[in-house]
Amino acid sequence: MRRSRRPVSARVRILTAILTVAGIGLALVGGVTFLVQRQQVLAEIDDRLGNQVERLHSIAADGDPDAPSGPVSLTVDRYADVDAYLQEVVARLVPARTEASFAVVDGSAPIASSTLSGFDVSDDEAFVTRVREDTADGGIRRGTALTDAGTLRYIAIPVSVEGDTRTGVYVRAVDLDASLAPVTTAMTTYVVAGIVVLGVIGIVGWFVTGRLLSPIRHLRETAAAISLEDLSARLPTAGNDDISDLSRTVNSMLDRLEGSVDTQRQLLDDVRHELKTPITIVRGHLELMDPRDQADAAAAREIGIAELDRLARLVEDIDLLAAAEGEQYAMASVRLDQLTARLGELIAVIPDHRWSLAHVSRGRIIGDADRLLQAWLQLADNAAKYTPPGSPIEVGSVLDERGARLWVRDHGPGIPRAARHRIFRRFDRADTKRAVGGSGLGLAIVDAIAKGHGGSCSVDDTPGGGATFTIHLPQTTVDLPAPVRAGHVVMQREATA
Repeated sequence: MRRSRRPVSARVRILTAILTVAGIGLALVGGVTFLVQRQQVLAEIDDRLGNQVERLHSIAADGDPDAPSGPVSLTVDRYADVDAYLQEVVARLVPARTEASFAVVDGSAPIASSTLSGFDVSDDEAFVTRVREDTADGGIRRGTALTDAGTLRYIAIPVSVEGDTRTGVYVRAVDLDASLAPVTTAMTTYVVAGIVVLGVIGIVGWFVTGRLLSPIRHLRETAAAISLEDLSARLPTAGNDDISDLSRTVNSMLDRLEGSVDTQRQLLDDVRHELKTPITIVRGHLELMDPRDQADAAAAREIGIAELDRLARLVEDIDLLAAAEGEQYAMASVRLDQLTARLGELIAVIPDHRWSLAHVSRGRIIGDADRLLQAWLQLADNAAKYTPPGSPIEVGSVLDERGARLWVRDHGPGIPRAARHRIFRRFDRADTKRAVGGSGLGLAIVDAIAKGHGGSCSVDDTPGGGATFTIHLPQTTVDLPAPVRAGHVVMQREATA
């Protein structure tokens, strides 16, 4: 089986990008600097070679202010021929250490400088021949030639003397390699220094990128360590940069995930516990039932159907609770007085109690009207179950600067203070001895709907005895489109009845 190639790590990619950019930058700076310095040296050499023309004129005039200074070809009375003039020129114009000079007259041997300074290229036949060919038309020529002595930059100046039919050529050459040696040395030093700098950047960058990417590595290790059995791993959040913000966001996500998993586990544990009782009851009656006794079989059948009905109600309530906790709310503007009036119509048909609307507020809230009505109606049904028949039950709504409150007030036995912290939990009741039907999920559903709207539930004593259950919806000022994620409620108070 062919193994897939391991991808290049982000650390290597970042370091490669840094070194590439740094290398290109150093190369551009070094290249431009080298070219500028080289052009400066070449310009200086051309100036030096160009000055040779003026110096030839100066020697030809020999201090005579009336001597012409135009072309090199001069009428000089004191020079008998071209040889004499060029020999004096070669003798007087002493070349520097990196320069060479000589002269040629037609086909005769070159006239070389007898001084010890400079270097001699008069014996380079190829170069001498090139000079003769270049000046065959009588014009001054500049050029660059590759010779045995190295690369030369030269100027060839044709010379003629009146009365002499021969033509001479004075040649001045500069060793480019020697002249450019400081620039080349500086460039070599720059290249070596650039390589060292890149190496230092690579070493420092390796450790810096490793430190910067360490939170990402911790994130990967934490993600690999997380499982359904252990969701407690968290990332360090020291600092105030983007990586720290990412760590905090991931930790918040893990908190929500752990809370969701814990909720699901609790629900499964509760459901498993609740299912054991009806299963045990049905199984026990079936095992003890005498199939030949019709009365016993009919009694077992009735018990079995009753327990199955209770299981069906339990499944329906679990489904309602899951929907309430799933944050699937159709948020819209709801008139509170209409919602209260609708609740009054629904509770009026619940028997054995005297129902009344004690307070109706006017105004608008943002929420899911069906879910709010479901939670409010559940509180009313719960009050009807746990209060004596014939007792009064009041419902009402309030809207003020603190938010909206939807309440149900009964006059029954009330809720003991010690039990108030757990009555909104799943399958929990304030009085387990009371034979009241239901799955124990009613108040848990109410609490889930209230939290889904960003609110909460509470229970207080009713003056004179009884309990008052209230759904609190907070006041906010942020307009939210519908549908939106549950957790925010916007209210606009119009008036209070």
